[in-house]
Amino acid sequence: MKNFPYTRIIVVGTTSSGKSTLAETLSNILNLDFVELDALYWHPNWVGTPDDEFISKVDDATSGERWVVAGTYSRTVPTTWRRAEVIIWLDYSLPLIFWQLIKRTFRRNITREVMWGTNTDRFWIHFKFWSDESLVRWLFETYKRRKWQYPYFLDLPEHEHLKLLHFERPKETREWVEGLKSKK
Repeated sequence: MKNFPYTRIIVVGTTSSGKSTLAETLSNILNLDFVELDALYWHPNWVGTPDDEFISKVDDATSGERWVVAGTYSRTVPTTWRRAEVIIWLDYSLPLIFWQLIKRTFRRNITREVMWGTNTDRFWIHFKFWSDESLVRWLFETYKRRKWQYPYFLDLPEHEHLKLLHFERPKETREWVEGLKSKK
């Protein structure tokens, strides 16, 4: 596709911003490998992968020329961002993302959606704001951090090659994706 020349893409944003959905959509439109960092990280029963093994998996998944990564972990930035060509930042409002998180949590609970092997969303844990496992707590803890963290990463000299697509409203993102589809 001439109109979008990038083949190494990272989609970033806070939890529930739509990173995986957009990355998978781009994977299909642009014929790229879809790399979901959470799928590489989480083992059954919500056991995380040790850092050295995780980084090795991420290194393997992004060693090729055609991929789109959903998400970023700070420890993956040195591997993925230096290889990427473009960062797509889904920088939506906190109320919108909070609403998306609530809807997603209810949907996953009702459908018993299996994620990353054998894991299912643990519905009530997300509403226990005092729990380290609560995605609602995680959202509120990380939302403002992402506002300075991504610009900080982008300003590092080793990332000056990266192009940034910054979307602040889902409508902007949808229109951009529709434009890609129409030029396919």
